[in-house]
Amino acid sequence: MKRKIIEIDEKKCNGCGKCIPNCPEGALQLIDGKARLVSDLFCDGLGACIGECPLGAIRVVEREAEPYDERRVMEGIIRQGAGTIKAHLEHLRSHGEFKLLEIAIACLKERGIAVPEPAAPAGHPHGGCPGMLAKKLAAKPAGKPAGGASALRQWPVQLKLLNPAAEYFDDADLLVSADCVAHAYGSFHRDLLDGKILIILCPKLDSDVDGYVEKLAEIFRRHTIRSVTVARMEVPCCGGTVEIVRKALEMAGKSLEINVKTVGIDGEIQ
Repeated sequence: MKRKIIEIDEKKCNGCGKCIPNCPEGALQLIDGKARLVSDLFCDGLGACIGECPLGAIRVVEREAEPYDERRVMEGIIRQGAGTIKAHLEHLRSHGEFKLLEIAIACLKERGIAVPEPAAPAGHPHGGCPGMLAKKLAAKPAGKPAGGASALRQWPVQLKLLNPAAEYFDDADLLVSADCVAHAYGSFHRDLLDGKILIILCPKLDSDVDGYVEKLAEIFRRHTIRSVTVARMEVPCCGGTVEIVRKALEMAGKSLEINVKTVGIDGEIQ
């Protein structure tokens, strides 16, 4: 399969080994004085090792590779003890890989191993990457936001980063918007977002569309959703936004009407 995976520039790598501890999955080893990717099976392609390389010798590429195997990875993770188990689970949480996280937790439970609580970095009591920290924002005054006032009710908003279990999805009216809509439509907050929970994505440029369908389906399964509005651009490729939502509802076994708002490249709702 073609997927994201790390690549090491041997000319830049000096064999310092700083990347090794940041790959608890066991995909990296020092061999002949260089960091090497020893198994496609163990590399999740999320790039936790990249920031630890002082020479910029590691990057994420997209190429043909064996599928990442979370169960195989967990066999090695468990052997390394509680600290490595916790680091691996935090790694998955911080990248929004909730499907892999569920597999990892299932492996622990099957072996009777306690599942560690999420870490809580200073200033971020719920743990994980600050950019992914689920926040319900202060309630906005009733009615349309005036002028340039924000109608945003939660953070984060990008589907890749959203936690399907976040409480702000309870009894929510959803606005699933293609990325470009807010830039093209000047009254996005006032006319489309007001009173809704926002989810943004790009059906053309984002790589994991199947993962998007699964995550949206999980949101629909976990919560009572009152309504779904999809905002898309008039260009043909943006129709995928509606299709992703439709497939997610079908996967979740839910029946909701999808209210579609189409914005032209002239900035007007058609």
